[in-house]
Amino acid sequence: MHRELFDESRRTGVPATKLARSALEEWLRRRRRERRQEEVHQFAIEHAGTDYDLDTQIESVAADELRDFDEDDRETR
Repeated sequence: MHRELFDESRRTGVPATKLARSALEEWLRRRRRERRQEEVHQFAIEHAGTDYDLDTQIESVAADELRDFDEDDRETR
């Protein structure tokens, strides 16, 4: 992996540290997104059929969070 990173650095003219940092940042963004999706999924399973299910206030907050998350994701691209 080390050799491939430095080969790519030579080919692109981008420092290896910058390539590595960029790859790690992208991986961390994906992990945050995956974690959030799993948390929402678990919440939905745990609270299905309860007072939390289809609560309009929670839906509104969730919609705002998703919109903010999408805006944050677009800004980093």
